[in-house]
Amino acid sequence: MPPYYVIGHKNPDTDAVCSAIGHAALLRATGEQPDAIAARCGEVSQRTKWVLEKAGFEPPFLLMDARTSAGMIAQRDIIQVSPSDTFLIAYKKMLAAGIRCVPVIDSTGFVVGMLRYINLLKLLLPENTEGISVRTVHASLANLAETLNARSHAVALPDCDHEEDLILLVGASSQNTVNARLDLATAEGNVHQFLVICGDRPIIQRLAIEKGTRALLVTGSNPVTDEIIKFALEKNVMLLSCRQDTASANTLIRCSRTVRHVMETDFTTVNDNEPVSKLRKQLGNVDQDLFPVMEIDHKTMIGVLAKSDLVDPPRIRLTLVDHNEYAQAVSGVEEAIITEVIDHHRLSGDLVSREPIRYLNEPVGSTCTLVARKFFHRDLIPAPGVALCLCAGIVSDTLCLTSPTTTNLDRRMLTWLSGIARVDAKEFAEEFFAIGSLIASGTTEEIINTDRKEFNEQGKFISVSQVEERDLHGFSARRKELEAALRELQQSKGYHLAVLAITDVALLKSMVLAVGDPAIVGGIPFKRIDENLFLAQGVVSRKRQIFPAICEAIDNAETH
Repeated sequence: MPPYYVIGHKNPDTDAVCSAIGHAALLRATGEQPDAIAARCGEVSQRTKWVLEKAGFEPPFLLMDARTSAGMIAQRDIIQVSPSDTFLIAYKKMLAAGIRCVPVIDSTGFVVGMLRYINLLKLLLPENTEGISVRTVHASLANLAETLNARSHAVALPDCDHEEDLILLVGASSQNTVNARLDLATAEGNVHQFLVICGDRPIIQRLAIEKGTRALLVTGSNPVTDEIIKFALEKNVMLLSCRQDTASANTLIRCSRTVRHVMETDFTTVNDNEPVSKLRKQLGNVDQDLFPVMEIDHKTMIGVLAKSDLVDPPRIRLTLVDHNEYAQAVSGVEEAIITEVIDHHRLSGDLVSREPIRYLNEPVGSTCTLVARKFFHRDLIPAPGVALCLCAGIVSDTLCLTSPTTTNLDRRMLTWLSGIARVDAKEFAEEFFAIGSLIASGTTEEIINTDRKEFNEQGKFISVSQVEERDLHGFSARRKELEAALRELQQSKGYHLAVLAITDVALLKSMVLAVGDPAIVGGIPFKRIDENLFLAQGVVSRKRQIFPAICEAIDNAETH
């Protein structure tokens, strides 16, 4: 099964990251989802990084696409062959596994071909059934000996990679017939390619050696005399013996040919991060039974996919925290299974599910408050690091309980959690907000995207970014570049309105930059400083104050 992720919204803030960490820990602790993994779909801010370091956590797993990928469902127990494997080795592997296609991997670990059952037939049946070619086998004598489990008596076997054309001659005819055939081969200049196969026929054995054939195979477990061995050494003729009878040996010799000659080198691979829904369309008409799945960073094979794996693959399972609409969710969320939502924002968007799900949405100051209460109601004590993360989410979203969104539940949970984490909430809040001033050191892209949410209100597409600072002294120096970046975002994404709120968490006020539809901008009910800048005294909450003001502006623009 693909993993189970607990994940917040795009451009995650501290509440989104920390509630994901907290709820994943809860699911694991209760045994409800033992494999629950905290995830994020964006970079974490400096403040959030500070919290995670203080709590002893790495940033959650970065999940930018919730569609099931090839790497998630690839078969990892791979049956594979090498280019130097013989027909018999490859056939036995495929037969034992009940498969019809295998990847061919070279000594460096790279995929160099694909081998199908039908390819193996080419090793047994020659394409040309006329003349000497029907009796010619391109193979190494070492592989031939291994396939027959044959014993070498005279000249040492060459290396397995040394392949050559061997012309098979079964010495079952009369002495005169065999002699004539070898004389003809001598005249044609290819007697040194002949492999003579015979049983207990010393005269034929001696004749084959005398004529200078490449090799002699004595079948049926018949003894090979010291005289014959000595003669083969003198003539530099390879001498082998096997237990199979002549007919069986003749058949099995073709099984010693290697798969490099018939593997398909024109094949399709897929990257491990490619979504299955996309591959289903791409690979439907590709004449290939099995597809190697490659790790995109190192180009090594991590598994294989069959077309049947793409029909109805398992989907990623998600708990959404701190949001409840597709517009703010991780990309590809429509193809995932959403099993639960925990949020404290308005209901909006087009979130749907195939089955009933658990849905918790309450008007509190922080999603971390709701996660903490889940621990509390189950008589579970979160680990100190988890408690610290949940504290940070509450402190961040409620501005240390000063935001108008703050409830008594936020206060109770923060008191409970700070005791477990062994921190003073006020001192922790001061340290938290002192970390990583984006206005002072962040790029315009970081400032606008660190905590940005998208909304669709009455058909108007809106982006609202919020940055929390301990003061607003650095804003005026960067106002022009921030406005230019905000306008570029608004135009590139096609938003009707793009807003950036710089919130002073000490004096509880915000400077609000707004660009887009002039009718909407002009209707924003804050103190207007100039064409695109507003001062919002006492305004600190995007959810409770800034977004409702934007909705009012849209209403006014529509009615006028």
